[in-house]
Amino acid sequence: MFKSFIPPITYDDAKKQAIEILNQMTIDEKISIIGGYNMFYTKGFEKFNIPAMYLSDATQGVNIRPELPNQLENSVAFPSPIALTSTWNTELSNIYAKSIGEECRAGEIAILLGPGMNIYRISQNGRNFEYFGEDPYLAARMVENYVVGMQETGTIATLKHFIANNTDYKRRTSNSVVDNRALREIYMPAFEAGVNAGAMAVMTSYNLVNGEYAGQSKDVITGLLREDLGFKWLVMSDWWSVYDSEKVIKSGLDLDMPGAPREEYPDYMNKDEFFLRSSAKSLLEDGKVEEADIDRMVTNILTTQIAMGLLERPIKDTSYFQNFDDHIEVALQTARESMVLLKNNGVLPIPKSTNIKILLSGEYSDKIPCGGGAAEVKGYDNVTMLAALKEVYGAKVTYQENPDNKTIKDADYVIYSAGTFDSEGWDKSFDFSENVNKEIKNIASLNKNTIVAVSSGSGMNMTEWNDDIAGLIYSWYPGQIGFKAFAEIVAGITNPSGKLPITIEKTFKDSPGSDYISEGKELYTGWQEDHVITDPIIDVKYDEGVFVGYRWYENKNIEPLYAFGFGLSYTSYEYSNLKIEQKSIKAGASLNFTIDIKNTGAIDGQEIVQIYVRDIASSVERPLKELKDFQKIQLNTGAKKTLHFTLTERDFAFWDVKTENWVVEPGQFEILVGSASNTILAKVLLEIVQ
Repeated sequence: MFKSFIPPITYDDAKKQAIEILNQMTIDEKISIIGGYNMFYTKGFEKFNIPAMYLSDATQGVNIRPELPNQLENSVAFPSPIALTSTWNTELSNIYAKSIGEECRAGEIAILLGPGMNIYRISQNGRNFEYFGEDPYLAARMVENYVVGMQETGTIATLKHFIANNTDYKRRTSNSVVDNRALREIYMPAFEAGVNAGAMAVMTSYNLVNGEYAGQSKDVITGLLREDLGFKWLVMSDWWSVYDSEKVIKSGLDLDMPGAPREEYPDYMNKDEFFLRSSAKSLLEDGKVEEADIDRMVTNILTTQIAMGLLERPIKDTSYFQNFDDHIEVALQTARESMVLLKNNGVLPIPKSTNIKILLSGEYSDKIPCGGGAAEVKGYDNVTMLAALKEVYGAKVTYQENPDNKTIKDADYVIYSAGTFDSEGWDKSFDFSENVNKEIKNIASLNKNTIVAVSSGSGMNMTEWNDDIAGLIYSWYPGQIGFKAFAEIVAGITNPSGKLPITIEKTFKDSPGSDYISEGKELYTGWQEDHVITDPIIDVKYDEGVFVGYRWYENKNIEPLYAFGFGLSYTSYEYSNLKIEQKSIKAGASLNFTIDIKNTGAIDGQEIVQIYVRDIASSVERPLKELKDFQKIQLNTGAKKTLHFTLTERDFAFWDVKTENWVVEPGQFEILVGSASNTILAKVLLEIVQ
């Protein structure tokens, strides 16, 4: 049963100690602690036994910054969080985060700036790879386990970016115009789960939310986060993301990061009034803020440090270095369970024993794909796709960057490795380059056994050649060793079990939010545009409301290329005997039910059983179905298991904007059980009465 993290020192005791320290501080000392130092640190005070804290990126491992002192020599590059989510394995999420937390302790890192957890609203978002997919329920379950795994190592987890930061296109001048119901049902549940799991830090986002920058919005920080979600620990800004110190101090934020200008940034981003350490004193003298406001901020920072025990024990623990080999194994297992087999016309697995020729081509055949920006983790002892395939198949595998037609025809199998470089600071196109599409189409026309591997941080446009190829594996950003898992899947050593945490559309125009870029504007790459805060504010209107991801496609009756929750296996499963405990329950009651799952194929495997709920008639427009539970199970060939599920009041509810509360309306509901959002294999009717 899931258990939230409990800090070693209680909140009340930690706050009491924090106030004792606060009462000994001068106003200058107080102000010095509410802004960051040296880019990634907080201010320490030896006389108060307050350590400086190093805050390190990112969710998928430790980003080593060579310009800073005392960095780790190496850190494991884990598969990206969207890959982790493709495992649908909540226990693995805990172990994955625990591994990263141990590396943080080895590297004297007090706070990890993750998990990143913004919902996948559009496929072009450059930071989708850092996040946990399109569904709030799935994201919530993965995030809560991540938080506990991280913080049990003594490393503070940071939920980011609060909130509605669903594009990185001109993120500093992007205003997310989103209604309260969509916030509650889609964009806040993962944060809510993280808060309830005991996360001790939250980072606000770059964008504006309904007209105000998130990092200086009292509605966002004090209202949504602190009052509605009950968060009581440290709230920090993202780096250089606030511009009105008076608003920041009054908003509920505690820590302005990084606290000082950056020389290479334009002058308009380096104004003293943007930074608390340089402006708070004058704001106090002018009577625009009160010392009690500063005291609150300092108290929250200190309370968080004290509760995690950072004043009582060293942040650094070198004993964790001995666990790095175990972390590599965790990264490999994550990759094994994350890769999604999307298409297989009998071409996979490729037998190892026969005398065959495998041709490998494509940009990511001999280099490690990864995302950029804060989340980039380079890893060590990296294993490329070519090296991994050669380890399994030896000389049967050859690589050519630009094979001629004869070479393509002569091969028994062709594997083409396509990918993208996604990054914070900009969005990427949903489309592959014209050259990549041409290469794949040409190869598929010449060789019927063409397999494409896609290494990307989000869904890509594969419509142009999807029907032509025989096999398709979504390998995401697999980390430093993930291609070993890819080779295992190709060879049948590992049975693929990953399922999509996103919907992959046929064309970007099909998706919600596809018109978010103003007419006449285009996508860009590089950091220059990201820093232009003098540009006009762009309203990004979330007109789709709660209809995000599969909710949108089903509501609009748009067929995607690949549906949410979809993923193939080398075996088959049978769903039967769905039984609910009661056919009628009272509003507010829970429902227990069971279903039998059997492995009817020839090999062992893992299946992800998905539970959706449909409200048949409602006073408000609701999605045709919504994910409300899931289990990932191991089933050996011929084995059968009875799975037990419980749905609670919240699983039948919607957010009522009139009462500002969750509401369950009496009526009929369908309980739907399936292997994907578009593959429902069993269903039963439930009546909810007053």
